Amino acid sequence: MFKATLKSLLSRKLRLVLSALAVVLGVMFVSGSFVLTDTLQRSFTDLFSSAYANVDVSVTPKAEKGKQPEPLTPQAISDVKSVAGVASAVGDVQGSARPIGKNGKVITTSGSPRFGFNWTGTGLEKIRDGKAPAGENEVAVGGYLATTGGFKVGDDIALLTMEPKKTFKITGIYEYAGGRDSLGGELSVAFTEPVAQQLLLGKKDVFSGITVTASQGTTDDALRDAVAAKLGSGYDVKTGAVLAKEQADQINEGLKFFNYVLLGFAGIALFVGIFIILNTFSIIVAQRTRELALLRSMGASRGQVIGSVVLEALVIGLIASIVGLGAGIGIGALLANIFSSVGGTDLQLASIGVPMSAIISSFAVGMIVTVVAAVMPALRASRIAPVAAMREAATPDRPLTKITITGALVAAAGGTSLAFGFNQASLPLIFGGILVAFVGVALLTPILSKPMVSLIGRLLSWSMPGLLGRRNSARNPRRTAITAAALMVGISLITGVSVVLTSATKSIEKLASGQLQTDLIVSGEGQMEGEPATFRRDVLTKIEKTDGVKSAVGWSQDGVLEGENQLFAVGVTDMPAMATMFALKPKSGTIAPLKDDQLALPEELAAEKGWSVGSKVTLQLAKGEPKTYTIGFIWVKSQVLQGALVLPESASANFRSDQIAQAFVQVAPGVSAADVQKRVEPLFADNPEITVQDRSAFVKQTTSQFDTVLLMIQILLALAILIAVLGVINTLALSVIERTRELGLLRAIGMRRAQVMRMITVESVVISVFGAVLGLAVGLALGIATVQALKDQGISEIGLPWMTMVQYLVVAAFVGVIAAILPAIRAARLNVLDAIAYE
Repeated sequence: MFKATLKSLLSRKLRLVLSALAVVLGVMFVSGSFVLTDTLQRSFTDLFSSAYANVDVSVTPKAEKGKQPEPLTPQAISDVKSVAGVASAVGDVQGSARPIGKNGKVITTSGSPRFGFNWTGTGLEKIRDGKAPAGENEVAVGGYLATTGGFKVGDDIALLTMEPKKTFKITGIYEYAGGRDSLGGELSVAFTEPVAQQLLLGKKDVFSGITVTASQGTTDDALRDAVAAKLGSGYDVKTGAVLAKEQADQINEGLKFFNYVLLGFAGIALFVGIFIILNTFSIIVAQRTRELALLRSMGASRGQVIGSVVLEALVIGLIASIVGLGAGIGIGALLANIFSSVGGTDLQLASIGVPMSAIISSFAVGMIVTVVAAVMPALRASRIAPVAAMREAATPDRPLTKITITGALVAAAGGTSLAFGFNQASLPLIFGGILVAFVGVALLTPILSKPMVSLIGRLLSWSMPGLLGRRNSARNPRRTAITAAALMVGISLITGVSVVLTSATKSIEKLASGQLQTDLIVSGEGQMEGEPATFRRDVLTKIEKTDGVKSAVGWSQDGVLEGENQLFAVGVTDMPAMATMFALKPKSGTIAPLKDDQLALPEELAAEKGWSVGSKVTLQLAKGEPKTYTIGFIWVKSQVLQGALVLPESASANFRSDQIAQAFVQVAPGVSAADVQKRVEPLFADNPEITVQDRSAFVKQTTSQFDTVLLMIQILLALAILIAVLGVINTLALSVIERTRELGLLRAIGMRRAQVMRMITVESVVISVFGAVLGLAVGLALGIATVQALKDQGISEIGLPWMTMVQYLVVAAFVGVIAAILPAIRAARLNVLDAIAYE
């Protein structure tokens, strides 16, 4: 029996390849995810080991929870120098510094920091060209910044720091060990120490840290303990090795999430693959009915028949796992190289490695998925009676009652899990509900396939080949359903995400056109380092005095602590003006200017905290001691500043930055907003991060990020759709083999090759469009359910992406045409006499 199974498998190489492709792609994504994250983790570990190579011990001020740390003084450096075992102690200054390119715009990165520091000559940086900065208008720049911005020694460079734009002369370009332009794609610039202190920390003679070098014979741990004992508990004293590990662990934690995302999409790909493998083995068993029945008549037991099909699945799973693992290693290496070069990180990659997790998961996933998908067909094969060898038909149609009832129950269970998941904000329940719902819909698909396929097929059955193609796609509802279900998964997920993002866009547009009663919005790009672009308060005063401006209000922003809870807070310059611009209505209390010890908040936050007008709230701001505020008023629930505390303008002095993060302008009646915009824009000539926009432009800028999210998801889900396309090709190719005699007879009675190809193409297009229609329906249901669950998060409107859905239908039809090419050519090339004699 073992030999017979292997001979049967090897005699049908095309079937073997088609069966393995879906598993290969799924395994490739799983193994590639592990290879990519392993390579990046080791690369970042090496990076931070290099970054702290010259640091034996580091001293930084310890920050109380919720408070901004106070900078170090020269006395702290003197104290460290006096410790036995200290060879040198150098004060470090570091802070945000954003370079402006030659096009007048701030140079951005893909996540790497932009910072400035004081040139000490003792760090990792070595001057490559020119000399170190010596005057207050001189700087040196890193090699990566010089390359990115096109700067050379002698050029001027404009920088944004804690102060407005300043221009410096580049006296030198520095590099790191090995001639590297950067350690990780950072854009850095070095100042003289007094200039760095003023621009990066806000005042002279202060430092953000101290780098300590141990004298010969003193260990890093011993030096750390001695320095900590000298300075006391107000400082964080760590060895360079500990700092490197902490930084690497922090990056690797983020990479874990990245890996989970990739594995999630790999799971989707495998889920789609299960449909295809299940369909493949169903067709294979149907085609081998006579063969298996003959084996049974010759004495093979049911167990041997099951073993035969499972063995075939094991062989396919093993081959697919090996190929998928190899492809995954290649994909992981490719993505790692793309990340290091295109991603703007300039990361020096560690050697590409294959972690044991990638090997284990590849074989576990590939083998298990294939065997599980083959179990049901194997059981069905074992029930084939020997007398079936005398029949022409492979397997008769079975009633759909049981599978329909099961599908309804499973779909209901999935919907219930989704409802509970949304209600409790539980990701496991949500993802589990989506998975179960997909299985339920897939089980319901056969009962839907006959009427829907017949209806869709009518659009293409204007000729006899089209009519036959429609009937072919409808005559085996189970097979058609499973093939269409594979495409349904990818289409439904993309459609669901599109509904959510379209609804979010529509909600923002409604807010801007309805509740936001402002003509101009002044804001800046949110920096990758986590700090928003800001501007000086005196500029807001100039805006208020600009001709044509009726009123202007701005706020600074920061995180504050209420007990152990982190809250978002804004310090507003004019509360009544803000209430007018945002159409705020009082829920309790009266909207009025806030006193220095008052705050205001929206009703949903008040309800969550159990606060009311007159309640006392103690907050810890970034600076100063904890302060108690009294709630002055609560406004009716709106989409503005949800979950935020509004503090008086005086509170901004204790924020990390008291500069204005966002401002809103109302123009006087009868005045053109465009004219006022032209008068306001020159006020930000020294701050290219800030833009002045009308409402429509602001909404467009805000919602443009949704397009990026959708594009990324579409790219990732394209793999699932690619597997589904292979499923259509697989089904058609195996169906052509199954219908060889039928096709021969059709050719014998006069059907031309072109007509055969048209018949196969119609069948393919009908299946693909059926899958797309199912996907659109399920995706709409998932998207609308998600929007309803997110009502409290500000997505109040339901938007349906009609044009996008039409595009998916068109793409599905195109996919059907492409998927039909190879099977149609094979069907058309069949030798008529051989086909008629085919067994």
